[in-house]
Amino acid sequence: MNNRFYPGKPDAVWEDQGHMLRLPVPEEFSFAENMKYLSRSSNECLLRIGDQRVYKAIPLENGEIPVVEISADGNDALAVRFLGGTAPSRKRDREEVVRYVRDWFDLDTDLRPFYELAKEDALLRGAVESFYGLRNMGIPDLFEAIAWGIIGQQINLAFAYTLKRRLVEQFGRSVDCEGERYLVFPSAGDIAALNVQDLEGVRMTLKKSEYLIGTARLIAAGELTKEGLRAAGGIKEAEKRLVGIRGIGPWTANYVLMRCLRMPDAFPVDDVGLHNAVKHVLGMDRKPARKELLAWAEGWKKWESYATFYLWRVLY
Repeated sequence: MNNRFYPGKPDAVWEDQGHMLRLPVPEEFSFAENMKYLSRSSNECLLRIGDQRVYKAIPLENGEIPVVEISADGNDALAVRFLGGTAPSRKRDREEVVRYVRDWFDLDTDLRPFYELAKEDALLRGAVESFYGLRNMGIPDLFEAIAWGIIGQQINLAFAYTLKRRLVEQFGRSVDCEGERYLVFPSAGDIAALNVQDLEGVRMTLKKSEYLIGTARLIAAGELTKEGLRAAGGIKEAEKRLVGIRGIGPWTANYVLMRCLRMPDAFPVDDVGLHNAVKHVLGMDRKPARKELLAWAEGWKKWESYATFYLWRVLY
């Protein structure tokens, strides 16, 4: 057994056991609650859930695609087991898997201040009690996050999952492992090489196809990166940079900053699901006005992202 450290997080020790990696989790973490969230759609094509385990193919920078089974290892760790001989041999590739899983489950966020805040908040108190230990399950890849935001514009969640499945099945990669096929979201380079006619089989709108290809080309060319957005100078500057891209409005920008960039103050204030959740929690006979949401959010400073995620969970 070898002890490793998560780069940039010297306190986050993880154990390399060869066929398996063991990642410690914070006390404010519930694997069961995160599994419930990941199971919310039977049409999710990028992972498989079974017997309180999640199975997923994780594409690496070197082109390898290890397949992992993630489960709870007691109450204090995740067990990440490599399946079917797909375990990376190089230390840096195994560290990349660790980074992906830690990012995906948002293990490096200290939720204690958020939970203290929520105890005194009428909108958040019940959600935190119901879903304690839930993490803002992320989308580590920038293109996947933006693509999911674009796909989901102005349609219901069920149809968005159908469009995503069509896109992934037609243009993503796959790996067969232990009798199962695992799909991988297409890379920005994969989509950048296409034209709108190539995407006709997905049956998105023409505009969404144009937005998807345009964004893919920016990312493939290195003109749009996570590092660049983080270096923009803050949430407003990063949002402005994203909104300057055709097809990305304030909602999509904040969704990406929330789910991919992990900016704690990202706040999709105009989100319909957020409005419906607030209406439900407060027993209102109408949806809240924007100015009402902004007033409530004054008490969520630097936790707007998590407040939104927990309120979404009330409905989804």
